[in-house]
Amino acid sequence: MTSPDLAALRPRLPSPVQEIADGRFGRHGIRLLLKRDDLIHPDLIGNKWRKLAPNLTAAAGRTVVTFGGAYSNHLRATAAAGRLLGLPTVGVVRGQELSDRPLNPSLTRCAADGMRLHFVDRSTYRRKSEPETLAGILRAVDAVDAYVVPEGGSNSLAVRGCRALGEELRARAGVDADADVHVDVVALACGTGGTLAGLAAGLGPDQRALGIPVLRGGFLAADIEGLQERAFGGRRGDWSLDDRFHFGGYARVPAELDAFAGDFEQRHGVPVERLYVAKLLYGLVALADEGAFPRGSTVAAVITGRPFP
Repeated sequence: MTSPDLAALRPRLPSPVQEIADGRFGRHGIRLLLKRDDLIHPDLIGNKWRKLAPNLTAAAGRTVVTFGGAYSNHLRATAAAGRLLGLPTVGVVRGQELSDRPLNPSLTRCAADGMRLHFVDRSTYRRKSEPETLAGILRAVDAVDAYVVPEGGSNSLAVRGCRALGEELRARAGVDADADVHVDVVALACGTGGTLAGLAAGLGPDQRALGIPVLRGGFLAADIEGLQERAFGGRRGDWSLDDRFHFGGYARVPAELDAFAGDFEQRHGVPVERLYVAKLLYGLVALADEGAFPRGSTVAAVITGRPFP
């Protein structure tokens, strides 16, 4: 088998950097940039390109089996990659009870892109990384020789792929193609932590990465350390997490957060994805008000996705 030609998909790399004039930051002497990873590719959006590209190359034409919940951005991106590259894909979906219900819009898109969906009960899903459980799942989907990508796409290949995101923002970043600026803090929303693990490794010694987890639980720091250990042999870069802005957990979008996102869209004409990006931007506004960034700082917010229709 041969590896797919990802260059044929013509990704926009490095992704553009856009400066935003927002008084909520300006009054604190903070310069806000948006790292527009949502513009890398219309179907493989944002960090999904950076994480999937090395794994799709490693799959070398084999069926790709991966995992996610009913609203997983990762499942949609993998399904789209399968369609674009002619690769068979299987999505193992958390929640056996969903198998008898109509597909939601997210899973409908996956199926339309050719992904075979396989629903498993939540207990089995929690044990999906155990060799015996995984082998049983692969037998059930008739793909014992498949290339397996973990939930969220976060493995060592993905983490090393995301290092390029930090390198693109290392020391100096082009802003709107006509200026250079030193970036002090790079912030992004985190699900499984793979993007932050790679990003932090690519930044310069005078830069730091800030992660805003979108899930509850407080487990992510250990997961990120584990990802960096497997990818690089140990912790890399200056990074930290602030887990106060998950708004109740994944896929929770209360009215306050939705209103904030709508207001940001109206102010700046930038579409705000609600499950990740809105929580990131909300957190940054709160942190700016708290004085978390010294006056004169430049903060780059990584826009990892866009709203799903």
